[in-house]
Amino acid sequence: MKIALVHDWLINPGGAEKCLEVFHELYPAAPLYTLLYSAKTAETLNFEPEKVTASHLQKRPGILKNYRKYLALLPFAIEQFDLSEFDIILSSSHCVAKGVLSKGEQLHICYCHTPVRYAWDLTHEYLRENSLEKGFKSLLARIVLHYIRLWDLHSANRVDYFIANSQYTARKIWRTYRRRAEVIYPPVNLQFFQPRQAKKDYFIFVSRLVAYKKAELVIKAFNELGLPLVVVGEGPQEKRCHRIAGNNVSFLGYKAGPELAELMGNARALVFAAEEDFGIVPLEAQACGTPVIAYGRGGLRETVIPADESNWDKATGIFFGEQSIAALTGAVEKFVKWEKNFQVQAMVKNAQRFSRERFCHEISSFVQEKYRIFKSEL
Repeated sequence: MKIALVHDWLINPGGAEKCLEVFHELYPAAPLYTLLYSAKTAETLNFEPEKVTASHLQKRPGILKNYRKYLALLPFAIEQFDLSEFDIILSSSHCVAKGVLSKGEQLHICYCHTPVRYAWDLTHEYLRENSLEKGFKSLLARIVLHYIRLWDLHSANRVDYFIANSQYTARKIWRTYRRRAEVIYPPVNLQFFQPRQAKKDYFIFVSRLVAYKKAELVIKAFNELGLPLVVVGEGPQEKRCHRIAGNNVSFLGYKAGPELAELMGNARALVFAAEEDFGIVPLEAQACGTPVIAYGRGGLRETVIPADESNWDKATGIFFGEQSIAALTGAVEKFVKWEKNFQVQAMVKNAQRFSRERFCHEISSFVQEKYRIFKSEL
């Protein structure tokens, strides 16, 4: 099997990149095709420079910081890759990677992290947060998003099999593309994320600092609570978050591996306010024996077991019902009352269901089985 890996962009490591890293381990000879990449991030994921091919967008000055402005060009750019020499295309897609062109004798399997958020679920939020609700720029943005939706729906037909990262995402794939998807949950690296002996006094927020992750909401809530909060991550909202943060909030930038594991393991709880399609970070926290205070929507309903005062042998966190300061502060206050009841072993046991070894086995088995069926039908 001659395999090509396709990924939207490789700039700041996140959950999608952790899946890509495993794909690279499973198929080390497979080259990577991506719209844009940071050499540092590619090196972090163990990709050799000669194995990475970027689109023509890579040559634009400052593109790695401003790639979101080029949304209208992404569908065209992804279609320029010539993958005709490969037997299998394995795409890792949360934007346009699934839209690469293929031939009838090629098998295309897409690991879908989500259908394009800005074009579907977050359209109006995207327009609002970028001050694009009125005027000519708003009209232009709406036309672009309309075009992206049409292209995205059409390009779904280029995929032979979809894999979803959660049941929640599988439902979105069906709602958006009317395509069935098998669920294979992303991996948690249990080698790095292990329980620590003692907790410190801070709460932790770990995320890229982009709008839908709701870092501002978390910071404002902890400003009211006055409890120490450690923010780990970088992104376009970083300066904005610094401006609104009180003296109880500390910013540590991007952290990974053992350093991140130590920060998570020492925290009283992880705070997670996004409606996420899956969310690896909450599982990494649980693997460290750290409870999760989370917005109770999306994929986290499949990975966090909420406490109800009668299930301490299983409970791994607390949910809040809306993305508001009042709801989040109420959940944190509830956690403080219940904190001593959480059991480290319950959290570790839950995280072990999502191990890296399990992910490797399920992905490789899926690819082999579908390729065997595909070849038999040619």
